[in-house]
Amino acid sequence: MSRRVAAIKTDLKSKTKLEGWVLPRETASFADPGTWTNIDVDVTPEERRTWSAYTILGYWFSDALNAQSWMAPASIIAIGLTWREAIVCIIFGSLVCTVPLVLNGMVGARLHVPYPVAIRASFGWYFSRFAVVTRAITALFWHAIQTYTGSTAMTQIIRSIWPSYLDIPNHIPESVGITTQGMISHFIFWTVQFPILLIPPHKLKWFFVAKCVLVVTTSVATVITMTSKAGGAGDIWNLPYGVHGEARSWLILSSLSSITGGWATMATNIPDFTRYLKTDRGVYWQVAFLPGIQLMLGLFGIICCSASKVVYGKYIWDPLEIASHWDGPSGRAGAFFVGLSWVVAQIGTNLSANVISCANDICCLWPKYVNIKRGVIFATITAAWIMQPWKIIHSAQSLLAFMAGLGIFLAPIAALLSADYWVVQGQKYDVPGLYRAHGRYRYNKYGTNWRAVVAFLVSVCPTLPGMAASVNPEIGPKIGGAQKLYYMFYFWGYTSAFVVYAALSYFFPAPETKIPATIYDDSEIISGEEKGGSDTPDISKGKLEVETSPV
Repeated sequence: MSRRVAAIKTDLKSKTKLEGWVLPRETASFADPGTWTNIDVDVTPEERRTWSAYTILGYWFSDALNAQSWMAPASIIAIGLTWREAIVCIIFGSLVCTVPLVLNGMVGARLHVPYPVAIRASFGWYFSRFAVVTRAITALFWHAIQTYTGSTAMTQIIRSIWPSYLDIPNHIPESVGITTQGMISHFIFWTVQFPILLIPPHKLKWFFVAKCVLVVTTSVATVITMTSKAGGAGDIWNLPYGVHGEARSWLILSSLSSITGGWATMATNIPDFTRYLKTDRGVYWQVAFLPGIQLMLGLFGIICCSASKVVYGKYIWDPLEIASHWDGPSGRAGAFFVGLSWVVAQIGTNLSANVISCANDICCLWPKYVNIKRGVIFATITAAWIMQPWKIIHSAQSLLAFMAGLGIFLAPIAALLSADYWVVQGQKYDVPGLYRAHGRYRYNKYGTNWRAVVAFLVSVCPTLPGMAASVNPEIGPKIGGAQKLYYMFYFWGYTSAFVVYAALSYFFPAPETKIPATIYDDSEIISGEEKGGSDTPDISKGKLEVETSPV
């Protein structure tokens, strides 16, 4: 024991200097000699390809089953549309998002490389870092908000056991944006969440299954409880339109784009997860999984909200706020399970959508110092504490609008990855070349593909005025029709970037990136033709075994 304590002290002392954080240099399959890399950046080893189509189903249940999806219809109905438009927007908005999910998911499923590595093919060695940083910042923001939402679920768990918990006196100034009791809940939730976030991605499938069973069961029970209390499903189905004519049409388009843009982050970095698939079959199932899960949870939210008007005299969209009205022994027991399910739901969403993605990004930017485990630790501490999510929620509506608008940057990034793999390169990538600073995907001495730069600017610039107006409504009347373009920012952003990049690459090709077949290994070229649903080639052939880096 004394030796272990001494070893810990020595390790902690070494961490006081930058050199103490350097990871052991590992021998990888394709990286340049003398460079740092680790198993989390490298091509996924065959033993870690443990995911199947059922795992993808569990993954999407883990990602989409969260409080924000439950409340998604609220924002649509609140602007004057009805439940019918809410359902249509959820279905078609999700379906549109499955296009980049499938196209980009195939990159990870077939090549088994993470998103920060795959994006080098279209952006270039150095410009790809811009795409990686953009995705990492978005992940940090959403991890912060999802963690704070989880803390409200933790409050329901605690108060169901000790009702006096809600009476804890507040000693935090109002300007901070959180109470003493809220801070305690936030700390407890983060403490519970932290060790779960450290589970390696290839071992998460059973967590996804557990979350699916728990959240779906609790959601159905909540619907049954509320309709039983209300004696039916309420009257939200009879609400009239609040807008008409052209304004209604633009609001529907805006709502569609918002639903699609809500999944812009996953559509961009889905290779981070599909890289763990045994075969590429599971990628196609996303077309059914995401819209189906979104529709189910959206309907649950609408029904419970409608019933809450009958029971409590007002429309309540937040399932945790509904549970907060349940008192008495049976009511508190119900609140406990609702709180528990949404705690698990938020942790699962953070895992599948935010933390692992951010950790992959940081890991690829600084492989000398960061592996996935260290990246997770950095991401969750930064998001939960340094960024102070309670201030984001309570005192910065303009920041929330800015976060929603980050989709205008992610849409062209997702489009460029799709267009490059499927159209420009014809599904033929040089995998070893993706890991080399002076390989075929460097493009020029600046490590930048100018075609990607042009396509990105064509996609983003026209929507910037609309984004600015969403942050500061006062400038709305000054930008004219640009506001309407922002209403469909994801459709415009993805389509325009895809078309412009493909066109520029056709008329001004980069010959050095053209290869007759996919190169999976330095020693041989394997046919680039792949049959749908067939096993993907073993691209770890010939590589040296690497060891997982320590924390």
